[in-house]
Amino acid sequence: MSSDRSIQHGRDRELLRSLLFVPGSRTGWLPKAEAAGADAAILDLEDAVPQGAKEAARKAVAEAVARAARTPGPMRLLVRINPLDHGAGWAGAEDLRAVARPGLYGVVLPKVRCADDVRVADRLLAWCEREAGLPEGRIALVPLLETARGLREAYDIGRAAGRVAHLGALTAPGGDVERAVGYRWSPGGEETHPLRARVLLDARAAGSPHPVAGLWADVADLVGLRRFAEQNRALGYEGMTVIHPSHVAVVNEVFSPDAEELARCERLVAAVAAAQARGEGAVLFEGRMVDEAMAETARRTLARRV
Repeated sequence: MSSDRSIQHGRDRELLRSLLFVPGSRTGWLPKAEAAGADAAILDLEDAVPQGAKEAARKAVAEAVARAARTPGPMRLLVRINPLDHGAGWAGAEDLRAVARPGLYGVVLPKVRCADDVRVADRLLAWCEREAGLPEGRIALVPLLETARGLREAYDIGRAAGRVAHLGALTAPGGDVERAVGYRWSPGGEETHPLRARVLLDARAAGSPHPVAGLWADVADLVGLRRFAEQNRALGYEGMTVIHPSHVAVVNEVFSPDAEELARCERLVAAVAAAQARGEGAVLFEGRMVDEAMAETARRTLARRV
C-alpha cells in the first residue's frame, strides 16, 4: 500500500474533461487534438499500433513528449503503453523507459487485472522518474479496467498507488470490456449503466481524483454522444475519453458548468453566507432548504468555471 504522503500527492491531479486517443504512429495529429480543444491527448502505443510498427511509434512518441517539455501548452500528454507482462514481450517496460520524462502528464496502463499490476507499474515509474530527475509520483497512472476481475477490484486498484488518477469504467461496443463482461451494446449503452455507476463509486471511495468514463464509438452520432456524456456526468464522472476530434467540443461542454448553473451556484453561496451571518444554519433558497453542505458543493462547481 502506498504511503499517505504519496496518496495525497496523487490528489493534486488536474481535472480533465476530454482525453482524446491519438495513434502513437500519428504524433503529427497532436496539433489537431489541441486545436479541437482536448484537455489531454493519449498517444496510444498499444492497440492503435501494429506489432511491426511498435519500435518506430515508441521513438516518435518519446520525441513528442520531449517537445511537450520544451514547449508546454494547455493540452496534457498521456501515453497508453503496452501491457507490463511477458506475454507482450516486455514492450510495456520499454515504453515506460522511453516516455517517462519531463513533458509527460500520465501513463495509461492497459489490461489491469488487480492491484498488483498497479504496484508493479508504480515501482517502474518511480525508477524512471529518478532516472529522469523527476520527483517521485509526478507522473499520473491511469489504470484501464478492461477485464472482469479488474472491474470487480476497482476499489483496490484505486488504492494501490498514490499516483492513480482518472480511474473509471471505459465501456464501449465490441471492445475488451464487452468481451470480458458479456453484455451486448444497445444504441445508448444503457446495459453498462450499473457497471459505470459501481466503478465510479469504487473510484470515489478509493480517493482516486477526477474519474473519467468512455467511450462513444459512433463518430457521426453526436446526439448519442451528448446523451451518453450527460449520463456519465449525472453519475458523477468528471470527463470522458474520446476517439475523434469532433467529439471533444461536445464532451467539454457537457462536463463544464454553464452560465445558468454558475449563476445559481453564486446565488446559493451568497444566500447561505447571509443566513450564517444571521446565525442561521439553513435557509430557504428558490424553494429548497439549503445549508453549508449545499454551499460547499456549489463552491466546487464554481471552481470548475472555464
